[in-house]
Amino acid sequence: MKKNQNKPTTKLLSIKKMRSLLDISRKVSALETLDEILVVLMDITTTELGADRGTIFLNDQETGELYSRVAQGNLQREIRVLNSSGIAGSVFQSGKSVIVHDAYSDNRFNHSIDEKTGYVTKSVLCVPIRAAKNEIIGVAQVLNKKEGQFTKDDEMLLEAIATQAAIALQSTIFTERMKKFRTKEMEFFDVVAEATSEINLGTLLRKVMSEAMRMMDSERSTLFLNDDKTNELYSRIGEGLGTTEIRFPNNVGIAGAVFQTGEAINIPHAYADLRFNPAFDKKTGFFTRSILCTPVINKSGKIIGVTQVLNKRGGPFTKEDEMRLKAFTAQVAIGLENAKLFDDVQNMKNYNEGMLESMSNGVITLNEDGKIITCNTAGMRIMKVSPSEILNRKVEEFFSGANVWVLEKIERVGKTRLQDVIMDADLAFGEAKLSVNLTILPLISVEKKRLGTMIVIEDISSEKRMKSTMSRYIDPALTDQIMDCGEDFMGGKSITATILFSDIRGFTTLTEELGAQGTVALLNEYFTLMVDCIQKEGGILDKFIGDAIMAAFGIPLAHDDDEDRAVRAAIGMVNKLREWNRERVGQGKKPVRIGIGLNTDSIVSGNIGSPKRTDYTVIGDGVNLASRLESACKQYSASILISENTYSKLKGTYRIRKVDRVVVKGKTEPVCIYEVLDYHTEESFPNLMDGINNFTHGLALYQKGQWDKAAEAFRRALTANGNDKLSELYVDRCEHMKKHPPSAEWDGVWVMTSK
Repeated sequence: MKKNQNKPTTKLLSIKKMRSLLDISRKVSALETLDEILVVLMDITTTELGADRGTIFLNDQETGELYSRVAQGNLQREIRVLNSSGIAGSVFQSGKSVIVHDAYSDNRFNHSIDEKTGYVTKSVLCVPIRAAKNEIIGVAQVLNKKEGQFTKDDEMLLEAIATQAAIALQSTIFTERMKKFRTKEMEFFDVVAEATSEINLGTLLRKVMSEAMRMMDSERSTLFLNDDKTNELYSRIGEGLGTTEIRFPNNVGIAGAVFQTGEAINIPHAYADLRFNPAFDKKTGFFTRSILCTPVINKSGKIIGVTQVLNKRGGPFTKEDEMRLKAFTAQVAIGLENAKLFDDVQNMKNYNEGMLESMSNGVITLNEDGKIITCNTAGMRIMKVSPSEILNRKVEEFFSGANVWVLEKIERVGKTRLQDVIMDADLAFGEAKLSVNLTILPLISVEKKRLGTMIVIEDISSEKRMKSTMSRYIDPALTDQIMDCGEDFMGGKSITATILFSDIRGFTTLTEELGAQGTVALLNEYFTLMVDCIQKEGGILDKFIGDAIMAAFGIPLAHDDDEDRAVRAAIGMVNKLREWNRERVGQGKKPVRIGIGLNTDSIVSGNIGSPKRTDYTVIGDGVNLASRLESACKQYSASILISENTYSKLKGTYRIRKVDRVVVKGKTEPVCIYEVLDYHTEESFPNLMDGINNFTHGLALYQKGQWDKAAEAFRRALTANGNDKLSELYVDRCEHMKKHPPSAEWDGVWVMTSK
């Protein structure tokens, strides 16, 4: 009889269970957010199971925590616990449902939640939430059965509810993760967009690198830029490094490998990788665990540096981190190019030949209606206006009359949203006439809306104009010293200086082969290399004469070793030319040969010319002799010839041999000339010292008229170096002198008949 009475009850329970599950499917399918689904599920489970409170805990795979996004009752905040602690953690780990009739007597129960909330947990029913492929994605938990105790039927019902809700939960969790990911990415790009709108390069780097460290959840981030001149990677900014600068060759370490290959490197264990250099860790006390490093590539495809993040919290960097850092570095490259504008304004160069050594910039900002909002002190000083005369005025009212052309530039920048730079323009304020470099910039918000315009004014004073002119000729490091000395340097002055002349051999043939454009390109590259060598030793460029270079050492500022500076510059020029020729030959081009002549003498320096055009230059016999020595390089098959005036004043030790005692064209007094050989290598001049010694001995015999002995010495020099053209020249001279002996008054002087 009892058995028959139980059948209707079991059937009713099954029907109730089916209705509950169908109700869950129907309600959940109409919801969109995870919070809404959790509220509905908890509402249904607490009602169906007659419980006081319910919570669904979902597993956070990244943190290894169970979290509840919503709970009934007074508790309306997120709860997080380790997915291995408490009753919920035990169910999640084991995958088995549990019923606890007395929570406080169960060792797994975590009392801290009750202590924080004031709630008293008596009984607990907790079941795993299983998704597809039996994967446990969380647990469902109900507390405090209102009538009686939790039963196996309750357990089965909650398991069925959890299973029914699992698909919707998993789908919604995935959707929410995607939304979070998109939101995170949008936040990332918003931050980068805001940072890259910064026009100061240093500020931009600090903002972006700080954001990189936050986004990658790392302990440190550094941007290494490449120095093209030294082939070094250096850090312009590193979070936590203070003002420390790091420099190292761009082929060394992890950063060097990324820079050379252009491929990102992700290293979970730094000290296990042979490319990692632990020296910096030892220096700073920092311990590097994991590294993610990606190249920074500009819009033209050139690698300009690398971005590196260290020590991700919670484990190694992932593929997702690598992709995000690559996207970040792309934004860094764009930001660097955008920010360079202000950096260039701060260090404005003379676009023709010189560089302005210092800048005093006025800054004016306009709002989108064209009203002047701000003007800094420098701007007011440059334009000679007071705040009341410029602030809150319409731009067309202020830039009027002779300055009306500025309005056209502002309007163009407003339309194109591209900066405009106007060099050496004229502005007039009252009776004051100014020559300025004007930069007009669009002000754009993060939302890409136009906020207004910025105008940067650089006043080019007469002192700065002179600086720019002098910078064409003089190492910029000397310019401040020259300007401090007043105008005396620019007047006529007699001074002892060393003059350098250089010339390209066979230039006419080269021009015929290269054509006009090829010749100009060759000269531009050649002059750049040679002038760098001259200015490096403190010399000044006087002028270019076709393919020739005229330079001076000792003007306008004298040094106690100007002769040595000139010789070192000449050696550097020949060495630099050899390196350049190696590149040219590798490209299938002809090498370039030069001759250099040096002479130290009293010369006249100053501004020479007409009232309409003057040049700061040097003149005198000392200049002419340097020119003659450069020409003599052809006759003596030499690259560097110096006069006895220069030779006698040298303080350094060089490999030099006396070449001849000559009377140059246009002169009557003989002068000794010497060849500088320090640029030679063992390959270009083997057995150099043996050759010099034998040649010097032969020259002494030659000047005494002992032709046979002299020729023998010169042949010994040729044995040491068969390519010594100068020794060959003297062998021929000895043979000539034997056949045509000079007069008894001959004193060993050779008279040059050509320039």
